[in-house]
Amino acid sequence: MNKEIILIDAGTGNLRSVQKALEAVGANVLRTDDPHKVLFGEKIILPGVGAFGDFMSGLRARGLEDAINDVVKRGVPLLGICVGMQALFDIGEEMGEHKGLGLLQGKVVKFADSLSVKIPHTGWNQLEAAKDARLFDQVNDEAYVYFNHSYYCQPWNSSDVLATTDYGINFACAVRHENIFGVQFHPEKSQAVGLQILKNFLEAA
Repeated sequence: MNKEIILIDAGTGNLRSVQKALEAVGANVLRTDDPHKVLFGEKIILPGVGAFGDFMSGLRARGLEDAINDVVKRGVPLLGICVGMQALFDIGEEMGEHKGLGLLQGKVVKFADSLSVKIPHTGWNQLEAAKDARLFDQVNDEAYVYFNHSYYCQPWNSSDVLATTDYGINFACAVRHENIFGVQFHPEKSQAVGLQILKNFLEAA
């Protein structure tokens, strides 16, 4: 397998670990913040860390928002990771209300302070598949993956939810709508399970 993958650089976070994970499963990775290169991608990965508003500002400052919307409309598979998944939705509420890409209906909200769990949600937790999904082929039921976040996605359409995780509440940790995919956890930090999920995206999406 030698799939060319566009790894979008919005200027937040270290993308090297994501790139290395993709290369480990056979991808030919082009890391770029150039919207013109994004337009010609075979598959797109949108990783993100940090604050939702800063991430969206980084995308817009580089002209990447329009490029992402264009490739999605043409049916190119897109995978958002962590804040990259959150950015797929309409609104993020971190440090004020910020407009997302609006590719999926819903919003991104903070874990309530009243929950009896520590915020941020950091470390290993279990997936619970909401439906059969090619993204989780050869991934055991209730496999563990690695999280690091204080905000979570609330999809309006339950049919978009691929998997959930329990952390004080049951929240959507993986989504799909047509050619748009998202995972709240970090596959690049999730060892063999994460590599399998990335491989499944490359092969099946």
